[in-house]
Amino acid sequence: MAERIHVHLVDGTYELFRSYFGAPQVRAADGREVGAVRGLLASLGALLRDPHTTHVAVAFDTVIESFRNDLFAGYKTGEGMPEDLWAQFPLAERAVRALGCVVWPMVEFEADDGLASGAARFAADPRVERVYLCTPDKDLAQMVQADRVVQFDRKQRKVFDAGGVRQKFGVDPESIPDWLALVGDQQDGIPGVPKWGAKSAALVLSSFRHLDRIPQDPVAWQVPVRGARALAASLAAHREDALLYRELATLRTDVPITEELEDLRVHGPSADLPVLCSEIGFERFLERGG
Repeated sequence: MAERIHVHLVDGTYELFRSYFGAPQVRAADGREVGAVRGLLASLGALLRDPHTTHVAVAFDTVIESFRNDLFAGYKTGEGMPEDLWAQFPLAERAVRALGCVVWPMVEFEADDGLASGAARFAADPRVERVYLCTPDKDLAQMVQADRVVQFDRKQRKVFDAGGVRQKFGVDPESIPDWLALVGDQQDGIPGVPKWGAKSAALVLSSFRHLDRIPQDPVAWQVPVRGARALAASLAAHREDALLYRELATLRTDVPITEELEDLRVHGPSADLPVLCSEIGFERFLERGG
């Protein structure tokens, strides 16, 4: 019987942030803050102990700014990021490689673009049964394909297929960039269109799918949305902005990923893992088998 391959694509930036704000701060013998990296190792170690986890890649925002900052001055930057968190990114990438996982360090693109490109590439491989996008970020919901590409919120232990995306956001995966353009995304610095909220955006886009197809006359909407005239007027006044916000929210699938499917297979930790664990005072990670 042919192997049923499940590909796990992990948002390393999110995992590192989650560990930084959720795990205790710890300093290594040399004075470096390493608590987030230790939390990241523990989290990925748990994922790798699952027998269904065989093929893994982890994407990081090696540089926070991306091509989107050239498109919109208000897009997210690294401003305000704690210095002791930013300083752990290189160590985090090293830790993931030491675990035996492929690392995708993003410079021009964002980690989400790397995950989207990986999903598009490996979902097209007939050997792959399912691709798991391991992140709760709303952006990645646009990449969900039926139950073949799914979003996996590891913290909540929830899997979202296309039906799950519709239930959560009120729209199909393909409409997520349009939904984010209307509603906004504070985390990414996308302000959204005034007066539009999650419910009104879902109701209108569930009928028209994309911004371009929403009629200017709200009478033609034929959906039970409150304040339709005010919503239509706001969209008309901010249409160019909305189209730009949609471009910002649309993930790129053309990141130049060089790895083939078999390159993502996890063969176990490298010789650097015990060295790294010793450096950060995390020998007990090795004692419990990684």
